[in-house]
Order: sequence, then C-alpha cells, then structure tokens
Amino acid sequence: MANISLKELKAGQKGKVIKISGDGSVHRRILDMGIVKGVEIEMERVAPLGDPVEVKIKGYHLSLRKNEAANIYVEIQG
Repeated sequence: MANISLKELKAGQKGKVIKISGDGSVHRRILDMGIVKGVEIEMERVAPLGDPVEVKIKGYHLSLRKNEAANIYVEIQG
C-alpha cells in the first residue's frame, strides 16, 4: 500500500500511522493527542479551504491543522 502524509487522505479513507515527524513540541503534542505508531486513523472531513481536517481515532473525533497533519505519515488501508 502507499505511504502518504495524513493531510493527503481523502474523506472516508483510513490509514495506519507508520511515522510521526516534526520538532520536539509538535511531535510531543501529536503523541499526547493519542496519535501513535500503529493506530488506525480515518479522515472524516476536510474544511472547505483545507484547514483544519477532522479525523476519527480510537473512537473520538479530532481536528488537526494541515501543518500538524503533514507530520503524520500513514499507510492507506484497503
């Protein structure tokens, strides 16, 4: 399967987190939100101008800015 950044997922697509990049504070914030390697994440919707994006992870909805989503790499799930 293809590996892309979370911001490139389309609404309704699912992916498995394979890598989280970013500097210390951004990386820590992403981990604190529950986005860790191996977790499944689903793109719920993208705002009309592309920022923010809403994802579903571990049964809850989370809004992320596009620059935060760019630091999360996922493997697209079938």
